[in-house]
Amino acid sequence: MAKKKVTSSQVAEKAGVSQATVSMILNRRNNVSFSEETIEKVERAARELGYELPHRKHKNNSKKEKLIVVFCPTLTSPYYVLLLQGIESVANEKGYGVFICNTQRDARLEERYLRMIGNIEPQGIIYACNPHPDFQQKVEELARRIPLVIISNKEKTTTVDAINQDNTMVGRLMARHLLDLGHRDVAFITPPLTRRQWQRSRRIDGFVKEYEKEGLGGHVLIKAADESIDRRMPRMDSEYSMGYQLTMELLREQKQFTAIAGQNDMMAVGAIDALEKSRIRVPKDVSVIGCDDIFYSGIRRLSLTTIDHFVALKGRDACDIIIRKITTNDQFYTGLQPTSLYNIEYTPKLIARKTTTYAKTSGISKPVK
Repeated sequence: MAKKKVTSSQVAEKAGVSQATVSMILNRRNNVSFSEETIEKVERAARELGYELPHRKHKNNSKKEKLIVVFCPTLTSPYYVLLLQGIESVANEKGYGVFICNTQRDARLEERYLRMIGNIEPQGIIYACNPHPDFQQKVEELARRIPLVIISNKEKTTTVDAINQDNTMVGRLMARHLLDLGHRDVAFITPPLTRRQWQRSRRIDGFVKEYEKEGLGGHVLIKAADESIDRRMPRMDSEYSMGYQLTMELLREQKQFTAIAGQNDMMAVGAIDALEKSRIRVPKDVSVIGCDDIFYSGIRRLSLTTIDHFVALKGRDACDIIIRKITTNDQFYTGLQPTSLYNIEYTPKLIARKTTTYAKTSGISKPVK
């Protein structure tokens, strides 16, 4: 005699919850929220009874479900374009579509996209940067029901799969390179240092600490763009323009420095153009270093010194984790429970090119006429 199939009502009875609760939890409904204890209780009852979702295999193979959502703060930055290319290369290879939510660093827009997740019903979610602090808890709740990876900046939480980056280490690498070249008085130019973009401050902290280690803590000028910039619609040249304008301000203020560090490569390129516009030679008069190693940085005529932290590989790894988790979840009701938590971190490395050299003893105190 064929073994009688376990029903959701039996799972509900064993777990001590309603049948509707069982249905919503086991069908991964994302527009409802249950406590971690309730979710675990229902899933444990389902495993012990050998319950299998009806038509689960057909559902997972449907075109609608083969979708990964990516939360991205901007599509104008070469860094995020490179990251998305890494994600899409793996997704396309495995037959998944990618739906990009461009939040434009707007908390209201990010919240709207989060509300849409229940309707979109993706099989996985990738955050290309840290979630807004106000939504961290919501994201962690989503991660309990949908495979979710954050391409993080060394966030404290260990409850979500993450591709980590230690921005403090990145800043230290930038500073160490300049210190080794004899640069005692330096400037660090950066986009706005807001609560949302706290990872920018981490990079600066690492940079300053490396100088403090050499007794030169007061020799680092921090020049940040105004916070209002992050509330504007980003343009293709936003980061370049910030680098250019901030460097021009440093020159007008007649600050003393022999090197400039840019929070990213595009800001560093803007700094180079501002220096050359003022007839200051790079690197003979002032050295410039960036971060991200985007494509433009390696162009021979520019040849920007930068930090490589393997952006495209991070995108590939994030998508690979999502697909592994989806595959594991497909096997869930045959007895295999997904318990692994992925936490990957690359060690950044310096790419020394032609925009940095040994410091001039006199430095730059004013624009060259």
